[in-house]
Amino acid sequence: MAQPELLYLDGAAVHAAMPDVAARIELAERTMLALIEDADLPPKIGVDARPTGSFGHAMPAFLRGPASDGSTDLMGVKWVVGFPANSGRGLPTIHATVILSDALTGLPIAMLDGAPITADRTAAISGVAIRYWGPTTRGAIPQGARVAILGAGVQARSHVPVIGHLLPGASVVIHDRHPERAEAVAEIARNTPGIATAKTASNTHDATIDADVVVTAVSFGPIRQTLGKADLAPNALVIAVDYATSVHHAVAQEAGLFLVDEPGQFLAQRAAGQFDDYPEPGSTIGLAIRDRITRPATGRVLVSHLGVGLADLVFADVIVRNATTAGLGIKLPR
Repeated sequence: MAQPELLYLDGAAVHAAMPDVAARIELAERTMLALIEDADLPPKIGVDARPTGSFGHAMPAFLRGPASDGSTDLMGVKWVVGFPANSGRGLPTIHATVILSDALTGLPIAMLDGAPITADRTAAISGVAIRYWGPTTRGAIPQGARVAILGAGVQARSHVPVIGHLLPGASVVIHDRHPERAEAVAEIARNTPGIATAKTASNTHDATIDADVVVTAVSFGPIRQTLGKADLAPNALVIAVDYATSVHHAVAQEAGLFLVDEPGQFLAQRAAGQFDDYPEPGSTIGLAIRDRITRPATGRVLVSHLGVGLADLVFADVIVRNATTAGLGIKLPR
């Protein structure tokens, strides 16, 4: 029996086949809910490379679909590596590849550049947090939310359209240790639908002190837990996509609500020293949605999502379908 060709999608093809921002948020929510009972997702398998802070993670995942014969199941793996020092070389700090396998035969069916998926699925999961636990009004009069983004890399850029979509009229402040990078993201934000104003801040405190929503997306590195309670508004939604690189453990300890995407992964990373002195999470994003857990009347909400391989598979499945319809990609012989 002839085996089907393997579809390869480079970064440009993945971008072209990526669903729009509203659909991405729906896919992210679907993933968070699927983690409750429909998925098999072991903690990341990791290795460390020689350059300081560099790593490689393998992220296998399986999702049971609605068809009883398994024809709608998803199975695959994401291989992601991070090399923080690459920023000084003019190279991306994160590289990723996603492989989808046929869930009935095990045959690899598609290989995708995972970098665009990593960026957009991470921002979409932050979008789910904003949708359920972010601000909608300030006082009795609806106003634009104040949003702070720490870090001006790929993740900052991918979060901008999500913020504009979910928080129309938002005022955005970006801080990065490289001011020119922060200004570049601010310029993107100024031209993004839904964002009213965008500016930079010279330090973390000025960026975050009065923000309704804070997104921490700095490069992984040796500086850890520098964003403390004194830097945050009392009722802020804090979304950490950089593990505990930025957010101090006291913020997690005193949060009115502390959520993670997948508890097994969080506990494994905490045991490895990535979340020193962090408490047990109150719930997961998926469970909190299912159980209708709303933000507390007072107190901060901290949502820490470490990135789950299942999200990459859910996104990759839709991207492959879109790419196939549009005739994108390269078919590789086996």
